[in-house]
Amino acid sequence: MTWQNELDELALRRTLAQRMGGEEKIRRHREQGRLPVRERIAQLVDADSTVEVGGLAGTGEYDGNGKLVDFTPSNFLMARAQIDGRPVVVVGDDFTVRGGANDGAVGDKLIVAEQMAHDLRMPIIRLVDGTGGGGSVKNIEIKGHTLLPKLKAWPYIARNLATVPVVGMGLGSVAGMGAARVAASHYSLMVRDTSQLFVAGPPVVARTGQELSKNELGGSHIHTRNGVVDDEVGSEAEGFARARRFLSYLPSSIHEPAPRSEGERDALADQLALRRAIPANPRSVYKVRAIVETLVDTGSFMEIGRHWGKAIAAGLARIDGWPVVLIASDPYHYGGAWDRQTAEKYMRMVDLAELFRLPVVNLVDVPGFRIGLEAEQEGVMRAGVRALTAIAQTTVPWCSVILRKAFGVAGGGHQNADRFNFRYAWPSAQWGSLPVEGGLEVAYKAEIAAAADPAAARDRIEARVRALTSPFRSAEAFVVEDIIDPADTRRLLVEFVRIAAPLRQASRGAFGYRP
Repeated sequence: MTWQNELDELALRRTLAQRMGGEEKIRRHREQGRLPVRERIAQLVDADSTVEVGGLAGTGEYDGNGKLVDFTPSNFLMARAQIDGRPVVVVGDDFTVRGGANDGAVGDKLIVAEQMAHDLRMPIIRLVDGTGGGGSVKNIEIKGHTLLPKLKAWPYIARNLATVPVVGMGLGSVAGMGAARVAASHYSLMVRDTSQLFVAGPPVVARTGQELSKNELGGSHIHTRNGVVDDEVGSEAEGFARARRFLSYLPSSIHEPAPRSEGERDALADQLALRRAIPANPRSVYKVRAIVETLVDTGSFMEIGRHWGKAIAAGLARIDGWPVVLIASDPYHYGGAWDRQTAEKYMRMVDLAELFRLPVVNLVDVPGFRIGLEAEQEGVMRAGVRALTAIAQTTVPWCSVILRKAFGVAGGGHQNADRFNFRYAWPSAQWGSLPVEGGLEVAYKAEIAAAADPAAARDRIEARVRALTSPFRSAEAFVVEDIIDPADTRRLLVEFVRIAAPLRQASRGAFGYRP
């Protein structure tokens, strides 16, 4: 017996599954600038590495004799594949079948995909293009009753956040659970103009009196500025490239250390230029990304979340081939002071470093928390203390380089005070409980008021106090471990990552990742 009839049926079912939602729906999908899901997976992963799981799941139609006459495939695809030779799990919504709604997914495919990533210790990339939750309203009539939301998949999603790298890509209009699956990741992105994300879409929101287009309600220009999503890209192809790059810095799971790059391990930029990087005028700004690019391996800095939490430039980089989390104050935004978004972004980067055992390099220029009515109204202190707590909980090797300011509570959060840290200061550094110019009127109020010329008295007092703020005075008292020539910074960072490398042992932390 050759089982030829069964093999023929198997081939037929696979052929029908490949049709997805049919030629007409695929054509409309392409006209909107979006790729069919199988093409997305093919562009993301290494060639010929895809092994689809559950490809036969769907809804069959049969004649009176029980013979298959048509087949609608599940609109949720999952596969094992490879990216740069490393195994990954990829899942994708097929919008051409029931608009990617969960009631077209068939069974617990979403849960099984998350289980597969966790149990096989493989990163998971979610290509989200639908609701991915309880299904459409039509589902009520199909089932004859409504469903009580219970988020069956969420424990698996949360577990993966604490175990393997997770990438969420919003590639269409994603709402509800679909939107949550994008945000519940270590790195997320949207495609400009062709993807949107919302709790509920325009037809539902219109019932509240707000008539908005999809982009007006949930375009990438909104969610990459408020921190819901990390980055926006100009095309799906660019998004796939960024997802691959993000994963290249990380281990496959928390059970192993991140790999060292086999490629470029040098910084070709002129290190002597760093001596001129910080302006003499403390009120002048400078381009911190140029400093970052000078210090890290050539072209290795991958900034994450550039459009939100702007008082820091943060992301992943390599030094001597070793991956690190890099955080750098950006004086172009509130002079580097922490607002609420900056504190939240800082916490996420620290959590990422702690989870995957990546050393942290912190370039510090922090005048404190942002001050004023707007800062108080947004609750900067609540977000700030959460970030400070994340720093106090971290156990990874840490190196701080104080470029200029470190003032107040936020400035004190440049490292974990309970552990040994590498710490250097440039000659341009200055620190204290608060800046001199901000505290003179309070500390010397009586003396200034009693002077015949209050303005001249204030200037004399400021000159006297500033003479004591030199970082060399602090170094004499061992307040700071060392003051260095900025041109030596790269060399000392290479020493730091080489010492840190054998310390990056796999370890399950006391708490999970906070998305």
